[in-house]
Amino acid sequence: MKQLLFQDFEEVSAKQWKHKIQADLKGADYNEKLVTQTLHGIDIKPFYSAEDVQETLQVTNPAHWNICEKIYVSSPEQANILAQEKFGKGTEAIWFILPDKEIDCAILFKNLPAGISIYLETEFLSSDFVQKLDRIIEQKDYRVFLQTDIIGNLARTGNWFENLKADHAKFDTILKTVSNFGSLISINLGLFQNAGANIPQQLAYSLSQVTEYLNHLDQLDFPEEKRANFTFQFNIAVGSDYFFEISKIRALRWLYATVAKEFGFNTSCHVIAQPTRRTKTLYDYNVNLLRTTTESMSAILGGANTICNMPYDAIYHKNNEFGDRIARNQLLIMRNESYLDKVGNVAEGTYYIESLTRQLAEKALDIFKDIEKGGGFLKELKAGTLQKKIKESAREEQERFNNGDLILIGTNKFENQQDKMQDDIELFPFLKKNPRKTLLEPILERRLSEEYEKERLEVEKKSQPTI
Repeated sequence: MKQLLFQDFEEVSAKQWKHKIQADLKGADYNEKLVTQTLHGIDIKPFYSAEDVQETLQVTNPAHWNICEKIYVSSPEQANILAQEKFGKGTEAIWFILPDKEIDCAILFKNLPAGISIYLETEFLSSDFVQKLDRIIEQKDYRVFLQTDIIGNLARTGNWFENLKADHAKFDTILKTVSNFGSLISINLGLFQNAGANIPQQLAYSLSQVTEYLNHLDQLDFPEEKRANFTFQFNIAVGSDYFFEISKIRALRWLYATVAKEFGFNTSCHVIAQPTRRTKTLYDYNVNLLRTTTESMSAILGGANTICNMPYDAIYHKNNEFGDRIARNQLLIMRNESYLDKVGNVAEGTYYIESLTRQLAEKALDIFKDIEKGGGFLKELKAGTLQKKIKESAREEQERFNNGDLILIGTNKFENQQDKMQDDIELFPFLKKNPRKTLLEPILERRLSEEYEKERLEVEKKSQPTI
């Protein structure tokens, strides 16, 4: 006999709960005391119920996610040895950063385990290189994701790799002639997040960028079979708004599927996520461990395919085994001790997250429609409209940090004034200014605590004894 555990209790509506809360407030304003305004244009209520979720967005997330690590390839032999060591310690995917087209990928891939995922970020654009690589991976049991993004490079640097015509010619050659990659095009949401864009903006700008590519692919007359298997990648930077970031990834999948369906393309996308640099700090850097843990958790619960954690000291230290090991072990603990890879769609059905997902998707759609009315992503980028909007959002976030409403523990709250960093810096931790001629204003990435840290470093320099 089926037992009804709650049959003796009357259902309570959201309206009744709100009346009860207002009574307990004893005249205090409900909205002022309990409703939180966010940078994303969404107000957080003190409670959510089924009435907030009339219809859930259909989102499918993988149960298994890959643990990934980055390797900058200065030598393919050394990078290959390092990759094999990382695979032996629990890594399942490798993110190779290739600085030039002279890198020999046959050496780079030698003896790597079968069945792995490899992400290739190239700091150049070469169709010849990609065609040669396509022939190499045809003989391998790897899933290789090429992070080609000529529009993203324009947004980040202000210039094409070479020029508009040459970039598109090479890009088209890659699309038409290679067939062994898991994905060819990657959209970098991390650029927008690290520059200070709010979540609806990140989603809308990436969706508009995808639409530019889909319109271009339409002109190449892709056959139906190729459209059905063509997969876009999204490179996401995950911020510190825990539930919002979970919802961001879910909203992204739904938004992409909605647009891709209109073009007749595969509605599934591949998401690789990493913690944002924007919230990372130079002082009291161990707190970065806590930040990367919650940010990685958001990526996992949001449904990323691959997580590439950031070492706690990455903003000021060169790559080192200790930092890499800690970052890798954070993910291994979440998998093997917290069991965060046992179930897919973990967030599905939770009233708060479902509500946030829908609200973020709707706000992103509104921004997306405005961009399309203005002529699309490239036109708005060239006009400087997108850069202006991101700056406005970044300025608001920076003001919240400066006045203490947005807290980074150890930096603008509970600072340790005895903490000294001047002698530990191996990498320049601030925005690098390199004046050069550009076709358009680039979108610049900047951490929230940079100006504060510069001031503290100046104080350190002045307090050092002279010899």
